[in-house]
Amino acid sequence: MASVTGASVAMSSLSLKPTQAHGNRISSVNSVSLAFGGRSFPSLTMKPGSYRFKVSCAAKPETVHKVTEIVRKQLAIAEDVQLTGESKFAALGADSLDTVEIVMALEEAFNITVEEDSAQQITNVQEAADLIEDLIKKA
Repeated sequence: MASVTGASVAMSSLSLKPTQAHGNRISSVNSVSLAFGGRSFPSLTMKPGSYRFKVSCAAKPETVHKVTEIVRKQLAIAEDVQLTGESKFAALGADSLDTVEIVMALEEAFNITVEEDSAQQITNVQEAADLIEDLIKKA
């Protein structure tokens, strides 16, 4: 475990899980766990073939579940189709109008207002849930 300090945020711990290690050298890392002030964020992963990390704040499971139910209803998705946080709206058959309707339904269900630029950034269930929790926290 290593300690890392950023320009404006001090991280209390950083844990790397290598896919391959050779002596003291790590050839590739597939996940990283971070802790800030005793709060852990285990959903930092690196996509294969990519040199950029994707950070997800990991919204509460109940928020993700509520978002999946709203998406299921808006897109008329059968109950036997599994939806997860990584379910992309486009892969579920949503076009831009469907995405706008999903955002409107989320605004109503969670009593929030999503700015247009933020709404355009939402491509999957997890991103929507993370944004919702961020907006609720700021309110």
